[in-house]
Amino acid sequence: MTPTSQGDPPMATTARPPADAAAPLQMSHRARMAVLGATLLGLFLASLDQTIVGTALPRIVTDLHGDSLYTWVVTVYLLTSTITGPIYGRLSDAYGRKPLLLTGIVLFLVGSALSGLSQDMTQLIAFRALQGIGAGALFPISLAVIGDLFSPRERGRYQGLFGAVFGISFVAGPFIGGFLTDHVSWHWVFYVNLPIGIAALAIIAAVLPTVRRTSGSWRDIDFLGITLFTAGVVPLLIGLSNKGQAGATGVLPDWASPGVGGLILLGAVVLAGFVIVEGRAREPIMPLDLFRDRTYSASQAASFLIAVAMFTAVIFLPRYFQAVRGVSATGSGYETWPLLLGLIGGSMVGGVLISRTGRYRWLLTASAVFLVAGAALMTRLDATTGSPALWAWMLVLGIGIGPSLSGFTVVVQNCVTPGRIGVATSTLTFFRQVGGSIGLAAAGTLFSAGFASRLPGALTAQGVPASAAAHLAGDRGGLTAVGDLGGQISAALPASQHGLVPRIVGGVHDAFAASVAEMFWLSLAAAALALVAVAVLREVPLRGGRSDRASDDGDLVAVA
Repeated sequence: MTPTSQGDPPMATTARPPADAAAPLQMSHRARMAVLGATLLGLFLASLDQTIVGTALPRIVTDLHGDSLYTWVVTVYLLTSTITGPIYGRLSDAYGRKPLLLTGIVLFLVGSALSGLSQDMTQLIAFRALQGIGAGALFPISLAVIGDLFSPRERGRYQGLFGAVFGISFVAGPFIGGFLTDHVSWHWVFYVNLPIGIAALAIIAAVLPTVRRTSGSWRDIDFLGITLFTAGVVPLLIGLSNKGQAGATGVLPDWASPGVGGLILLGAVVLAGFVIVEGRAREPIMPLDLFRDRTYSASQAASFLIAVAMFTAVIFLPRYFQAVRGVSATGSGYETWPLLLGLIGGSMVGGVLISRTGRYRWLLTASAVFLVAGAALMTRLDATTGSPALWAWMLVLGIGIGPSLSGFTVVVQNCVTPGRIGVATSTLTFFRQVGGSIGLAAAGTLFSAGFASRLPGALTAQGVPASAAAHLAGDRGGLTAVGDLGGQISAALPASQHGLVPRIVGGVHDAFAASVAEMFWLSLAAAALALVAVAVLREVPLRGGRSDRASDDGDLVAVA
């Protein structure tokens, strides 16, 4: 098929390019760098919001008197951003990246401003939902834009910046959130998005041309698929979120409870119907024929499994430092610096190596081996593990995660035609997010059960009599909370047993650390399965990929 153009801007041409110039959209180097910078700002906004809000939540729920709705501030954002990601990706393939990305940024900024103006928890949750609807566009479409601007051989170098942005936001988020909450106001945790987002919006609006399909029509939108996808993912994610939330006693809900297993089963049934509908849809939001490609399917599976392993470390290691080492919430983020160093460095170096060699299988295999090794080392964690050893283990784990953040995006974009880069990228993002949710729910279950079973033995090993341990039996949630553990234990014991507090604290720390270590067996299993998935990949040299092949995706047109 021959692309047509209507009013192309001077710096952009359209295309299905020749094999030696495989970028779907040709632009000047200066324009490409400007768009790249703006899209990275968009990525930074979305990833920063995942870490900055958590630090401010205790103050927010106190001011807005909404402790019972605490988890929904996070859950509703996860729901709306996860659901809308694949929808944005598919629509951007048909109607252009620019209008969808601009729409996402505008919705995110409006949601941010309104969240900062919230006067009660109901308003905050509603505005966070709007913010999540906008955020659903930022990750997949930003990465798809990079796929449009650069050839498959070049993409690794720039996709590697994705991991760097994630790592930087993970470090900066708690610090910025804590500083703004303590010294300014929690409202500015949301307002801080506005200047960054406005800058990204202005650059993208001015520089990025609209590339769309001439054969697309609103009548082709898969409305039934969108409805079923939403109806299936919502109960699935709510069930997983409920599973990860402990009650006042620290006990997690049972998998068989209606609020967990019932919702997950309902979501699974609806998603099974979604799969049937997608197999028959003319323009499905998640084309199933892509999964016939072994490399595409293996990449999606590996990304899902690596997310299971990654989120266990990213979420529970700071908690270990806070509860066992007594580090502050902000400080615990910095204690994980080797993990972030490996993650950021692995992503950037891995992307450069992929671009230079034009090959990815050996790098992704090596990173999966590092991930297996890092997870295996972390299973040895205990309350007395020295910092040098723990730093080394986290570095190995980070090196195992980093290359996957850039590598698999390059692989799936290389598996598809330019007209499907958006849906391929958004599907990858979806599987990563769901993998993280499932990993956190499963890890939370392992931690809660492990702590409950280990605590009596750990207290006995510290010489704590059974009578003192009995006073603490109903407050496991308090024992796993961060803060002044000694003071909390003293309040729960009669004055005659206050001399046992140091021993009890030691027993709690031992049980806590052992339970965290047990969770890494889950990471190890997921990493081992990811290694198997990587072994299935075919090596497709990253030259023109498939971008120079004719397809049935419709003609592309660039519109100023």
